Amino acid sequence: MGTLRLAEERGLTPQSANHFPLHLIRSLRSDQTPGTLGPGLKQGQELILVCTPVFPLSCVVQQYAWGKKGSNSEVARLLASSDPLAQISEDKPYAELWMGAHPRGDAKIFDNHVSQKTLGQWIAENQDCLGSKVKVAFKGKLPFLFKVLSVETALSIQAHPNKELAEKLHFQAPQHYPDANHKPEMAIALTSFQGLCGFRPVEEILTFLKKVPEFQLLIGDDAATQLRQSVRSDPQMVTSALRSCFSHLMKSEKKAVAEQLNVLVKRISQQVSAGNNMDDICGELLLRLHQQYPGDIGCFAIYFLNLLILKPGEAMFLEASVPHAYLEGDCVECMACSDNTVRAGLTPKFIDVPTLCDMLNYTPTPSKDRLFPPSHSQEDPYLSIYDPPVPDFTVMKMEERKKMKRKGLLEETHSEGKLSARPHGLQGDKRNSREAEGAPGRATWLVHQVMSSFQNIQTLKIPDTDTAQLAWVRLF
Repeated sequence: MGTLRLAEERGLTPQSANHFPLHLIRSLRSDQTPGTLGPGLKQGQELILVCTPVFPLSCVVQQYAWGKKGSNSEVARLLASSDPLAQISEDKPYAELWMGAHPRGDAKIFDNHVSQKTLGQWIAENQDCLGSKVKVAFKGKLPFLFKVLSVETALSIQAHPNKELAEKLHFQAPQHYPDANHKPEMAIALTSFQGLCGFRPVEEILTFLKKVPEFQLLIGDDAATQLRQSVRSDPQMVTSALRSCFSHLMKSEKKAVAEQLNVLVKRISQQVSAGNNMDDICGELLLRLHQQYPGDIGCFAIYFLNLLILKPGEAMFLEASVPHAYLEGDCVECMACSDNTVRAGLTPKFIDVPTLCDMLNYTPTPSKDRLFPPSHSQEDPYLSIYDPPVPDFTVMKMEERKKMKRKGLLEETHSEGKLSARPHGLQGDKRNSREAEGAPGRATWLVHQVMSSFQNIQTLKIPDTDTAQLAWVRLF
């Protein structure tokens, strides 16, 4: 079987086959080790793997004020490890590392042999790299953005619009909503990671109303009574009552918020000084948020939203209209390629309280239901798959076979394809190591046709190639 013929079967056009240097990676005969060479091989048939080149990326760092400073930031450490010329300022925040082709942070191509300067330019001129399904579905654009976040202080009570609302907001206020895309996103913890996500069960909110009179005062007696009466009602009555309570809080006058918050902070501080535990009203968290954002309405949001503390590897998926906030820690984040965020507190940025209150999903859920567990590959025990119910992305985590001290994090556009990258250090065919070799903080662009990972030299996974991947290998 010739390489061009195989390329056509894999979905590449003759033009793209000429563009990419196709070459024989390995020729296998299925009679060498029966049953171990993957699906679709007949006795005596040869398999020729076609591989395309990869290139490293120099990724954009965002220095938002909430980020960890200097070398305390995982983002800064990744930057330093991937670029020996990088100068890390210990007094500046390093909040986000962007790996993708978003206009506000298009990754630069770190390869003199590639004529295009950025990943976005390269994809625009080589759209077959996305695979036919992704190319058509997302109009030739990379549909996801991959990030690493290092969070020191809380970043905004927020939610992301669905596609219809995003288009409306972008048309009405492009200065605040820079694109017309939705922004479902997933956060996967690298360290212990603290965040708020989704509305608490009503019973928990009612408990806070009893224990925190300052919270009750801002919501008002009528709205609080409506919420209490909704407990035994149908779900629609519950969500309506919850909407009323949350809207009353978020639309409170700033002076009233500051006054009640100061009273609450004083009360908690006195109790803590006396040696009393205030965990039943999230006392430590409220004091920390008030110190970061004095007088901010977002401090009271902790009594509405689930508090999640993710362990490394645990994830939460944030679909459209789910209220959330990141509070502290390091995480990997993957999202649809958008920068649309509707904010209402814990931020110096533009806030849009009416839009947020109107758009939110007010369905209460227990905190455990906000966790998004990965599935585990039946073919590879070292592969975990975070596959959210959106077509824009899937996240995959690979672990080294032996001591598992090295981990790779990769994500791909959603399709029927399998992971097709081998992280640096994984046992396998060393002759293909260049195609997926990584370094801490270094992102590598992988187009389809890259050889799959090996568990050993006899076992080969054959990927469906109708996908594009952006791989980031992090060595611990």
